[in-house]
Amino acid sequence: MTQMSAIPDFYYFCFAAYEPFLTTIGFLGTCADPTSAHNSQAPWPIGALPFNVLPRATLVTTLQLAHVCALIGIINCFVLTAARKHLQDNPALQEKIVFSLLTPLLFGDLFHLIITLWALGDQKWDFWNWSPMLWTTVILGLSLMIPRIAWHLGIARYVDKRDGLSQEAATKKLKDLSK
Repeated sequence: MTQMSAIPDFYYFCFAAYEPFLTTIGFLGTCADPTSAHNSQAPWPIGALPFNVLPRATLVTTLQLAHVCALIGIINCFVLTAARKHLQDNPALQEKIVFSLLTPLLFGDLFHLIITLWALGDQKWDFWNWSPMLWTTVILGLSLMIPRIAWHLGIARYVDKRDGLSQEAATKKLKDLSK
């Protein structure tokens, strides 16, 4: 049976509930202890000690980054909820709106993973030296990137190019039968 929504329950949960929850918790955790959030992002070189107090610029950057992540999560919730509610009778338009939201986020997921691994340098494959925060960042990032890829592949959702014609035919058939 064809999905009649570009935002079925699974995708709605992932991007309008799970992602905002993760990004908000990350922001609150960073606000509560920005030094630990900063220091636990990657393994420290041998002989280098993590900061006890962050330089002001590093503190501001860390808090701003956490804020932007939370903001993206909240934007997801608002846009997907509005599209699902107000465009429920127009899945083709719903799909276009969601595509416009999820496409840059998919690029962001990919670049986030690439930049994280690049920044680790020679330690990128030393998994046993990864901090719990680094593992969390990578695993949670993949837990959002994989469903975004699945959405773009049209898995378990309405895709206008694939499902639109059959839907139009079914609607026409219903109209003909009601005459």
